[in-house]
Amino acid sequence: MNFIEELKWRGMIHDVTPGTEDQLNKEMTAGYIGFDPTADSLHIGSLATLMLLKHFQMAGHKPLVLVGGATGMVGDPSGKSQERNLLDIESLNFNLEGQKKQLVKFLDFDCGENSAIVVNNYDWFKDYHFLDFIRDIGKHITINYMMAKDSVKKRLESGLSFTEFSYQLVQGYDFYWLHQNKNCKLQMGGSDQWGNITTGTELIRRKAGEEAFALTTPLVTKADGGKFGKTEQGNVWLDPEKTSPYTFYQFWMNVSDEDAARYIKIFSLFDETEIKEIIDRHNEAPHVRELQKALAKDITVRVHSEEDYNQAVEASQILFGKGTTDALRKLDERTLLNVFEGVPQTEVNRNVILKKCGVIDFLAEENNIFASKGEVRRMLKDNGVSVNKEKVKDSYVVSESDLLNDKYILIQKGKKNYFLVKVI
Repeated sequence: MNFIEELKWRGMIHDVTPGTEDQLNKEMTAGYIGFDPTADSLHIGSLATLMLLKHFQMAGHKPLVLVGGATGMVGDPSGKSQERNLLDIESLNFNLEGQKKQLVKFLDFDCGENSAIVVNNYDWFKDYHFLDFIRDIGKHITINYMMAKDSVKKRLESGLSFTEFSYQLVQGYDFYWLHQNKNCKLQMGGSDQWGNITTGTELIRRKAGEEAFALTTPLVTKADGGKFGKTEQGNVWLDPEKTSPYTFYQFWMNVSDEDAARYIKIFSLFDETEIKEIIDRHNEAPHVRELQKALAKDITVRVHSEEDYNQAVEASQILFGKGTTDALRKLDERTLLNVFEGVPQTEVNRNVILKKCGVIDFLAEENNIFASKGEVRRMLKDNGVSVNKEKVKDSYVVSESDLLNDKYILIQKGKKNYFLVKVI
């Protein structure tokens, strides 16, 4: 695979320094991307750069993942409107361990010469004294050069501390250190990192008299101008404890056709021919949403698992009327609540369930889901009432055996009206 050509058709190149493609065609090259350790999980905003490393390794090169134990203590001003809170070393280390668990799902750390490795810049900064750093590194980069960076210029009016101003020197030294110690010749990242990355190539040129290369990918956006990777609940995380696999799957299922056509190139591993075929089939019958289904499956399986994907599909079918009682009972509490988010909820005392309650009393008196017993009887007669996805008759008795996750009962009134009863 030609790495640069692969990125071009996928729409994943924003800037690239001259000579980069020649270097990659000449030999196996070590290249790195740095990840921000401000949370104990990566989110889908990190996925585009993760995919850069994935394609880089698939093209036969050696990916280095830099976790920013040191730079996380300084704070990157790129794309930020104000100074951010800085984390202590214990919090950073906790976050780094969480992120490492996710990285192994994307990269191969045991495949011979081009195995991926993780490096932490705290390891080479922890004993580097301030006076030594400004003497050895600071003298090579001028204030004029640093002030010309967009990440600096955009923050001058709102205020920029010396800490954040110095960030590009710290990141530049990362590249220099990796160049000298790991033979790393390429740094990659999002387009907002171009200024920081080229400070590294400049430092290598001035201090080591050698050439290094830079490549960035466009920041992923939505066609309607909204921020990618954000929902009403906040970030879409890769950690299933922060964002359930069902919610993760639904995020990709709900993207627009226009966005899905771009995202499948950036985030999936389908090749160019496969993607063209998927898009063509989608355009013939857009209502089937084949594009979204292919994207959601590929990425949910890789981030989570085939089992999580299958459960997410089953959970989706439950909401749209095709799911079974068995599938409903398999859902853990979090997924159940995710699926029926926004559905009216009522509460009933557990004693009502323990003494067993006829379905008519349960729905009309204990929950007020129906206005009257007469309404319940009419709906039952028309076969329009379901308990946990199963049609019931007027003789049905609600009991402990109906409890989902030992505390919920799902009532369906007609085809589309759901009610979630919580037993307290």
